[in-house]
Amino acid sequence: MRKSGGRFRIVLRTSLGFAGLGLGSSVAGSGVVALLLLLQGLPNDVGDRGWILGLTAAGIVAVSLLVGTLWTAWLQRRTAIWFVLGRPPSESEARRALRLPVDMAVVSGTLWLVGTTVLGVLAGVLGSAADAAAMATTIGLGGLTTVGLTYLAAEWVARPVMTIALDVVPPRGSLPVTVLTRLIVTWALTCGVPLVGVLLVATPPDLGSGDHTASLIMLSVIGLVVGALGTGLLARAVAAPLHRLRVALDKIARGDNEVVVDVDDSSEIGLLQTSVNQLAAGLREQARMRDLFGRHVGAEVARHALEYGASLSGDVREVTALFVDVVDSTALAYRTPPQELVGKLNRLFAVVVTAVNARGGLVNKFQGDAALCIFGAPTRLSDAPTAALAAARAIRDAVRETGELDLGIGVSSGPVFAGQLGSSSRLEYTVIGDAVNEAARLTELAKATPSRILASDAAVSGALQGERAFWVKHGELELRGRQEATPTWTADPEPQDS
Repeated sequence: MRKSGGRFRIVLRTSLGFAGLGLGSSVAGSGVVALLLLLQGLPNDVGDRGWILGLTAAGIVAVSLLVGTLWTAWLQRRTAIWFVLGRPPSESEARRALRLPVDMAVVSGTLWLVGTTVLGVLAGVLGSAADAAAMATTIGLGGLTTVGLTYLAAEWVARPVMTIALDVVPPRGSLPVTVLTRLIVTWALTCGVPLVGVLLVATPPDLGSGDHTASLIMLSVIGLVVGALGTGLLARAVAAPLHRLRVALDKIARGDNEVVVDVDDSSEIGLLQTSVNQLAAGLREQARMRDLFGRHVGAEVARHALEYGASLSGDVREVTALFVDVVDSTALAYRTPPQELVGKLNRLFAVVVTAVNARGGLVNKFQGDAALCIFGAPTRLSDAPTAALAAARAIRDAVRETGELDLGIGVSSGPVFAGQLGSSSRLEYTVIGDAVNEAARLTELAKATPSRILASDAAVSGALQGERAFWVKHGELELRGRQEATPTWTADPEPQDS
């Protein structure tokens, strides 16, 4: 309901604006011309038949108002229909709507030309050729002023219509209106026409036998008033949209990519408005892709890839690997419906991601019902073993509280290759080294230990004393694929007294 009310107000305000513009410009222009003619004494120069000119001029004004209204309505009849009904225009209707200021200027200019011709000829018939020239010149200058103001004001009044039309036909290629056009029209209104009038009044041959001083004062006042109106309309047409663009760009520079600028101009300013919207849309798409990329590979890997590019490169890092695997996953998959199993795994991995991210680690990959987590790559950590061991205990404790799944966790430290692996068309950030393999082997054995966590001697010895207090020696275990026994540690729920 509120939206309908707002739409009605826009339609009403625009309709009244066009009606006022058509009536006001014609009446005001005619009044100013009549005053100038009186000051120059032109009706008196044709003798006692000057009333014929007055009646003819009044009739032309009345007929012009009627003809101009009907002519403009006929030219823009389709625009009025879709705008009042509130439906989107077709492409042809939108292009027609963009011609509205030009159409109004053409209608106004044609009617003023007809009036100038008729009154000029009539002045020549009733008076002399000099009277005809003076009449035609004065009316013609008034007509030029009125047509220019009509064009600039129509662009302002038609903003709501043009905004909707430009959604269908955005400005591109050959522009129907340019900023240069507006500047030329404004210059003509503020300087050109008034100064030409001053020159015609002040220099021979004299136009009429009236008081030239009064005419010059009148032309000066007209120049000031029309100049103020023209400059104001130009400011609305150029400066106001540029201000909105500056505000929008400031928001984008501060990271607000949800900015949308209304495209309400068919000139170069409209191109700028469209470009700003495209810029914001591109940044939103980049942010969305970065977010999706980060969700798939991890925020740190995404940041590393964006910083260093997509290349088959990497380096050797001292890292701590944490491996998590579900106990008896084959039997669990057999007795659990797939959707239910996926839900349990998602809740498990949510715990893993939270615990690892909170301590600066990276969930490098999910492997079915297992997860490999890395501390120390791609972001270097000052104390990777401590962070990894604390994360292992946090994951174990959180999963035990839910009671949904049983798992084993292995933690190992050592040098690994960390970087991009694959081909130029398909890359994956990964870590390869003995520490990763050792963590996976420890996970297999941890499934059978009461604490469900096993860590290598290197991982525990590299941790801070506060974290080591939670760990006790488990013994030397023979890992698959190794000839020598591996010293291992396990985690107690409570720290040991030293």
